Amino acid sequence: MLKLENIKTRAQVRGIKGSDLVKIVAVEWSGDDAVSVFYKSSDGSTGERMLFRSDEANLEMAVAGRAWSFDANPEDFILGLEAFRIRLAHLFDPMMAVHTSNVEPLPHQITAVYESLLPRQPLRYVLADDPGAGKTVRRQNLSEL
Repeated sequence: MLKLENIKTRAQVRGIKGSDLVKIVAVEWSGDDAVSVFYKSSDGSTGERMLFRSDEANLEMAVAGRAWSFDANPEDFILGLEAFRIRLAHLFDPMMAVHTSNVEPLPHQITAVYESLLPRQPLRYVLADDPGAGKTVRRQNLSEL
């Protein structure tokens, strides 16, 4: 419960506009039992409302808190940071998937995929590899199938 006398400019009050938190812009008293408040809501809209002593039960002052803190679980933070790093890894290393896998690609395979296949969009190739079979990679348009 918040007394009308405690409503000051720049205070944050809940209960003036439903359960939204509003910031008081100006306060004008109308006698001893009523006050007009001009406020700005969290969505940026402004408004005015006359408050009476009967409204005090619905009003509450917002507790001043920090916008951020360092009391989170550090393992969760590291996990989230690693996920974000992996998500953006292709921007710094286009062959990140190759570098992080157990596959050791040969130079001609890198050339075939990253210099011949991927730059051509839309991708209409089938790349098949059977080591030692003596095959060559053949380009075929899907519309010819």
